[in-house]
Amino acid sequence: MKNFIEEVTWRGMLHDVMPGTEEHLMEQMRVAYVGIDPTADSLHIGHLVGVMLLKHFQLSGHKPLALVGGATGMIGDPSGKSNERNLLDEATLRHNQEAIKGQLSRFLDFTSDAPNAAELVNNYDWMKNFSFLDFIRDVGKHITVNYMMAKDSVKKRLSSEAAEGMSFTEFTYQLVQGYDFLHLYREKNCTLQMGGSDQWGNITTGTELVRRIASGKAYALTCPLITKADGTKFGKSEGGNIWLDAARTSPYKFYQYWLNTSDVDAEKYIKIFTFLTKEEIEILTEKHREAPHLRLLQKRLAEEITVMVHSAEDLENAIKASNILFGNSTSDDLKQLDEATFLDVFDGVPQAEISRNEIEAGLDIVAVLNEKTGFMKSNGEARRALTANSISVNKEKVAEDFVLSTKDLINNQFVLLQSGKKNYFVVRVV
Repeated sequence: MKNFIEEVTWRGMLHDVMPGTEEHLMEQMRVAYVGIDPTADSLHIGHLVGVMLLKHFQLSGHKPLALVGGATGMIGDPSGKSNERNLLDEATLRHNQEAIKGQLSRFLDFTSDAPNAAELVNNYDWMKNFSFLDFIRDVGKHITVNYMMAKDSVKKRLSSEAAEGMSFTEFTYQLVQGYDFLHLYREKNCTLQMGGSDQWGNITTGTELVRRIASGKAYALTCPLITKADGTKFGKSEGGNIWLDAARTSPYKFYQYWLNTSDVDAEKYIKIFTFLTKEEIEILTEKHREAPHLRLLQKRLAEEITVMVHSAEDLENAIKASNILFGNSTSDDLKQLDEATFLDVFDGVPQAEISRNEIEAGLDIVAVLNEKTGFMKSNGEARRALTANSISVNKEKVAEDFVLSTKDLINNQFVLLQSGKKNYFVVRVV
């Protein structure tokens, strides 16, 4: 048995823990769970801290449960939110659950015969046949409204600053989440629930139900909510969430997100989002502080996490794609990019469309640069740039006699024009 509490403490992943938890975990193999909201068919990097907690728990010799909140997802959690969320139907929930399990299995071992193999559970399975009358009789009577009102998540929503009040549905959320803990305590011998620091109130309602209804002892542990040094929200880019699903956030964009982390954040994130040892991280941090411009921490962080979430091949392609904009790359590198990555790399670069017929017939480069795209202001400017040898097509220098044809298409639909080092233009063939 490894000391789980010690491990998550040095990694900066411990916010609050109930007294006695460490001793409880050192006695024997224990079972813990983290709840995951199934409102989308992919996790995003905001979920990763909880997943990493489960992984460290498993590596310490314990059994992790990932609870997909099918029932609670149908209600909406008031913690940390100022308004209610959309409710999902059962078919969508099941689809989302399967997709999430696929992503979790990159981190957690669900398939081995080991006694601490991970399990995925869905609270919809035990809540769907629980009648309202049974619930208020068997669960509701054990927790007073005074107790529920004292929780921060409830207080915030009832405060004068909150524009809207709080529906009864949301108010009961902590009871439903508390009952999950009781159910898993009874059925799976689960004695610990972990979550973000905004979940402390809901988790302790669960430990209270275990004590009052099952006369048992259960524990709570929370991790800090991840922040960024500049105050902006972690896990978001201009385009929204950073997802683990490659179809929603390409591996290139995913890699770039971590690569662009600030020095302060990188020192923090490398402990939380990788499995590098304390010694490895200390050596790396030392080297990084000596030469911060080399961005050693950011590179290692981006590499480790891209391989973990995607694959080594995806990492290699993401590095190649990054070099296209910022390094020395060839026409071949460019042609290996798939359409999604190509568009991500040149996101924000001006574009114009040219019809396929014209390309098939062959178009002289001066017409392409000026009349067809407006990349250059006039034919004269285009010719001067060509004479000065500063125009490239797909990263290869061209002269005034160059004719653009179908053999120059990337992915059979794009051409990359470049003037000098920094000015790019994308031609899309339609």
